[in-house]
Amino acid sequence: MSEELLVNVTPRETRVAVVENGMLQELHIERGSQRGVVGNIYKGKVQRVMPGMQAAFVDIGLERAAFLHANDIFRSAPLEASEGEDAPVAPPQVQIPISELLRDGAEIVVQVVKDPIGSKGARLTTQISIPSRYLVLLPRSRVVGVSARIEDEDERARLKSLVAGASSPAGHGYIVRTNAEGQPAEALAEDIAYLGRVWKLVEETSATAKVGSCVYEDLSLPLRAVRDLIRRDVEKVKVDSRETCERLREFAAQYMPGLAEKIEHYAGARPIFDLYGVEDEIGRALEKEVPLKSGGYLVIDQTEAMTTVDVNTGSFLGQRNLEETVYRTNLEAAQAVARQLRLRNLGGIIIIDFIDMQDAEHRRQVLRTLEKSLAKDHAKTTVYDFSPLGLVEMTRKRTVDSLERQLCEPCHECGGRGMVKTSETVIYEIFREIVRAVRQFEAARLLVIASPKVVGRITDEESNAVAELEEFLGKSIRFQADAQYMQEQFDVVLL
Repeated sequence: MSEELLVNVTPRETRVAVVENGMLQELHIERGSQRGVVGNIYKGKVQRVMPGMQAAFVDIGLERAAFLHANDIFRSAPLEASEGEDAPVAPPQVQIPISELLRDGAEIVVQVVKDPIGSKGARLTTQISIPSRYLVLLPRSRVVGVSARIEDEDERARLKSLVAGASSPAGHGYIVRTNAEGQPAEALAEDIAYLGRVWKLVEETSATAKVGSCVYEDLSLPLRAVRDLIRRDVEKVKVDSRETCERLREFAAQYMPGLAEKIEHYAGARPIFDLYGVEDEIGRALEKEVPLKSGGYLVIDQTEAMTTVDVNTGSFLGQRNLEETVYRTNLEAAQAVARQLRLRNLGGIIIIDFIDMQDAEHRRQVLRTLEKSLAKDHAKTTVYDFSPLGLVEMTRKRTVDSLERQLCEPCHECGGRGMVKTSETVIYEIFREIVRAVRQFEAARLLVIASPKVVGRITDEESNAVAELEEFLGKSIRFQADAQYMQEQFDVVLL
């Protein structure tokens, strides 16, 4: 598998694309005005404790108060290390009343685990974790865990022994990240020393910091990409900014010397994202329909509560029988769905409506293909079996907004409904508004200002209805088209 990282840098925006075998798989965006806060550590102040929700709202200096659940509050029991993805897992949910853990006005050091999304504030935890190249520091734990993605038992035991033996006297806990596989003891010891210095600085800063101030900020997007995404199977990291390229090389030379030579400056005249077709892929990732090579297609709908994916055969007719055609379409769709979830960064609850299959073995194979395709995803996913209605339910961990919500906003014309009233519907609304206005106010004549499409239909197809209305009201009605008016907008002016 050929994999490359492309870094596109402009004064106010940085984008990182993960390209596998010539196809865009992931896109990460960071804008100067909208930089994410996941991983940042703040000194906050509890605004309000809500016993009914077992949670509290905490002021950390952001626009909206952040949310802290009782289960995300550190307690004296040691934090268990994750045996799955490279992150700590929440402790067993012990129902201790939130009022016993926090009080209004208390100052508290917290870390952001989810960016503010939509109308929701950031999600917080007091179970601090700080990542480095090969490890994740768990300052309030003594447990050493190893990522489940390292499958070799001997290697897992070696890494666990090395980290446990090299741990600092403070006795912090660690998670060994996937990138640590095959690394020597010296590399792990360097990471432990680095994380120790970072945590000491966090402790010193948070002791004197004001409420609402950030005491630790995660790396910028290009540095995070090198730290988290570059692996042995990544062939190149191409950066179109010489300054950023040098900064990445210095960072890599310090923390991952064996991979520094993979970072190179792209000086071509053609924009790097155009050269690799990334811009076109981004455009397609914002569309609802996703064509499949077989002729079938997906329809992806993102709502507040969940994301739905509908699979259709489209023009694919197959060569044998209906069941075989459906099976082949669903197999291709399973791979495409996994890629689209990763590319569009869709999280939360996801419902996939595969085409109905009668054969139980076909259903198992489609589900296995979906799970295998999702194995490449950095985000944690959980897939459930087909429901009685033939739907596949799954979840994907969400920490930031989806690609669509990062790049788009609700349509000003339809208000995000995805639909606008027909010109005929608007015309009858205009007629009702005219009658309402004449009955409330005195006027010799009326002027209606509306969009060109609505006015064109009124004067063409509804002219008889206008004449009848004028006769009924005893008023003259004139219509004026204004290109600035959207289809649902109109004004009735009394003259």
